[in-house]
Amino acid sequence: MTIKHEKSVAIPVIDISGYLVGNPSRTVEIAGELSAACRDPGFFQVIGHDVSLELRTRLFAIVAQFYSLPLEKKTALSRGLSVNGARGYEAIESQELESGFRDLKEGFMIGPELPPGKFLQGPNLWPDERDCPGFRATMEEYFAAMRSVSVKMFRLLALSLHLDEHYFDAFVDSRDSISMCRAHRYPQVDVETSERSRGIGAHTDFGAMTLLLQDNLGGLEVFHRPTNTWNAVPYVEDAYVVNIGDMMEQWTNGRYMSTLHRVISPVSNKDRYSVVFFNEGLLDQVIECIPTCIEPGEVPLHQPVTVEAHLRKRYGLSYKE
Repeated sequence: MTIKHEKSVAIPVIDISGYLVGNPSRTVEIAGELSAACRDPGFFQVIGHDVSLELRTRLFAIVAQFYSLPLEKKTALSRGLSVNGARGYEAIESQELESGFRDLKEGFMIGPELPPGKFLQGPNLWPDERDCPGFRATMEEYFAAMRSVSVKMFRLLALSLHLDEHYFDAFVDSRDSISMCRAHRYPQVDVETSERSRGIGAHTDFGAMTLLLQDNLGGLEVFHRPTNTWNAVPYVEDAYVVNIGDMMEQWTNGRYMSTLHRVISPVSNKDRYSVVFFNEGLLDQVIECIPTCIEPGEVPLHQPVTVEAHLRKRYGLSYKE
């Protein structure tokens, strides 16, 4: 199979401000735009959200400050030291999402501060305040803001599927709902290294919906199945890049598309930064075909599976655990 590398597919940009201010007619239009984007290409960008520019600017600055720490300060927070094995620092090449390519990125993951016991739950790891002043406070402020945005996006998703607006509320906004936020640094590389490496290897996301804040360097590419092409996702000022994950594709019986994507290592004189927010949901939630996503006489494409079983499998494969 020959795969083309070209810019042939537009990534939709959706303004959700009409929904946030309670405009009924605009909300219907937004739900329709969302439905079309989730079906093809499975990626879109959202503007008109309510995450302030000040917070986003402060976040990128503090993330860069964290990654400038000495390596020993960062490895003291390694994810292998976390209670649940999922929080904390990830060194370059610690993850492999595409066979033959170790990811050329650093990562730092946080989640909700919950007592340990269940999969992916537990305390976060934090640098000493003296080493990176304001890092914890900024990350926690941003996490709360993204949790709020996610609830709104899932409500729009429900409307796009002709469901009650609050259909996904328990999944995304319960005390035990799993949501994870990971800040990335992609080190600058030369042309030769970029051609034989990946910032992040080609993969689909594990969960239900992902929201990505990226800087203006670019590098994110999505694979468009109908045209068999890789397509760059352009930087759009103030936008979040949103994509459907494997869990939602299964939940919608394939109506909504979980799209293969990757990050090309940046050929630049500076590092690339991004912050991604994953919505994984409730561990005991059973993912089975949504009633509005199946026609009479049609058979679901997937067997029911719990969120926990699905996530355990995917995390184990990506980290070779």
